[in-house]
Amino acid sequence: MNDVLPSWRGTSTRAAITEFVAAVTDEDSPDFVPHEGRIAVFDNDGTLWTEKPMPTQLHYLLEQWKLAAAADPSLAERQPYRAAVDGDYAWLGAAIDKHYAGDDSDLGLLIGAVAASSAGASVEEYEASVAAFYREARHLTLGSSYAHTVYQPMVELIRLLDAHDFRTYIVSGGERDFMRPMTQDYYGIPVQRVIGTGMSLEYDAETNVVRYGTALSFFDDGPEKPVRIWMRTGRRPILAAGNSNGDIPMLRFAQGNPRSLGLLVHHDDDTGRGDAPYDKGAEQALEVAPAHGFTVVSVRDDWSQVFPAAG
Repeated sequence: MNDVLPSWRGTSTRAAITEFVAAVTDEDSPDFVPHEGRIAVFDNDGTLWTEKPMPTQLHYLLEQWKLAAAADPSLAERQPYRAAVDGDYAWLGAAIDKHYAGDDSDLGLLIGAVAASSAGASVEEYEASVAAFYREARHLTLGSSYAHTVYQPMVELIRLLDAHDFRTYIVSGGERDFMRPMTQDYYGIPVQRVIGTGMSLEYDAETNVVRYGTALSFFDDGPEKPVRIWMRTGRRPILAAGNSNGDIPMLRFAQGNPRSLGLLVHHDDDTGRGDAPYDKGAEQALEVAPAHGFTVVSVRDDWSQVFPAAG
């Protein structure tokens, strides 16, 4: 494995990854796992691509909420439409931080507005809208397309797992159908392996389409992640990667296997490479990492390169 993971420095973290992959794929190893058991699950925001200054889906939603408030000015009198119109990103960021800290007092406002943004649209219409956003939008601080805000080391890890007959899944608190238009192109993970938050859906027999309803079906975060993984795969993963408090149950679920690897991405890079350092939303995960045996991935120390090379 000398030529794999070129954007990973030769640290103990890289060694832990390559040793794990070798152990579970060597038929002579006591830790050998047959192909069908090689399930790897990855959180998305903050794990596979940047989530600062805000998650990518929130950027998309801001544009949708601005349009909705322009059509109905009364919406601008309440959150989160008011924050979108005023450019009050602090309120939006605080609402997300409060969720990770266990306070969901503003989460209902966000979820209601998320549902309203797609309500009545067909799944194909929503897919086209999201695909257009990915083609045209630029990251708010980096100025690059979102295709160039993925974490190159994590994409390399997915390629390594693919080469060793793992089945890789996205398991994110992000909305499932918002992620699907980009996962194949950005990560090589097909749409049928995307597990995420789901909005209500209903079949319209008259027009023969599936449309979005006005409610949340489930929020794929925290203890919901192991449940959704089991429902989709019927197995415990043997590798799980996350970056926040909401990923703790998923990382621990993987540890039910005799040999597993739990990766916790720590955003500690203070070298100005574009991934701003932060611990907020990951305090609990970082605190319990030693006790649970999570392998902490230091963006600063373990990655020689953060984003793909421009080109």
